[in-house]
Amino acid sequence: MRTEELDRAHAQMDTGTQDDCHEDCIMNITDPDPNGETYMNFMKKHCCYDAIPTSCKLVVFDTTLQVKKAFFALVANGLRAAPLWDHKLQRFVGMLTITDFINILHRYYRSPMVQIYELEEHKIETWRGDSFQNVYLQYHDQCLISITPDARLPVIDPESGNVLHILTHKRILKFLHIFGTTVPKPRFLKMQIKDAGIGTFTDVATVSQTATVYDALSVFVERRVSALPVVDDDGKVVALYSRFDVINLAAQKTYNNLSMSMQEAVRRRRCYVEGVIKCYPDETLETVIDRIVKAEVHRLVLVDREDVVRGIISLSDLLQAIVLSPAGIDALFS
Repeated sequence: MRTEELDRAHAQMDTGTQDDCHEDCIMNITDPDPNGETYMNFMKKHCCYDAIPTSCKLVVFDTTLQVKKAFFALVANGLRAAPLWDHKLQRFVGMLTITDFINILHRYYRSPMVQIYELEEHKIETWRGDSFQNVYLQYHDQCLISITPDARLPVIDPESGNVLHILTHKRILKFLHIFGTTVPKPRFLKMQIKDAGIGTFTDVATVSQTATVYDALSVFVERRVSALPVVDDDGKVVALYSRFDVINLAAQKTYNNLSMSMQEAVRRRRCYVEGVIKCYPDETLETVIDRIVKAEVHRLVLVDREDVVRGIISLSDLLQAIVLSPAGIDALFS
């Protein structure tokens, strides 16, 4: 069972407070780590159950549900993905994500064979079926990739088979940010972003505010990015358009009008908007991590002092650098 101390610390994570969290954590490592692997070792000592919230919202879709209703449900609950349950097979068979919605819009919006409005009548199993005629979004593995709560994706209880939580990059970094106060700070946290090499700094994918939504979908599909800085004619960032914003097209029933400009699409956003949270090349890695966690966003836009886009730093970039391959970044600091 989760300890009382861990539950109190998780309550602080879920309310966004960090006061005295070092007194409520279950780890207290004091030995310095000369190899910069402090966070890696810290994460190895914790299981997935430690990182999931004490109370959370989880939505599961049956594959017979209409796709339109499924995406409405994602929007209404502020979710980016949901596990798929096949009642015939009596098991989870995959995930429905915003990427699915983007792919279907991009593929069929200009198709002479299929009217886009027809697609909303399909069920999830039709989109993801094995019939050649009905395959709109193919997927190869009919088993949901998951891990158990005591493992080091979806978290599934091995006894009941229930999905407990969808463990995301955002949750993992927040867990590390708060519980990591119990371990010595790696020295590479003092590095400036311009020297750390974390993120994308060349050939950054952006979209002009005068471009169409369909243009943005094309970039999402072709470049496999999760968000696009929207820029003006001078290259200055004016907004951020993410994959999650695309699903609002379903909520607003505007997916038949992908020719609208990005400026108009940004203006029409009604639900939660992540916004543009920026960082600068001369700021430290510690400052960047603190900002991305407190703002509860998925990435920061790296800009110069004129607000011209110079790069993107995502949650996955940060976790890759400070947890999975810390020796490389630590070597740069030497």
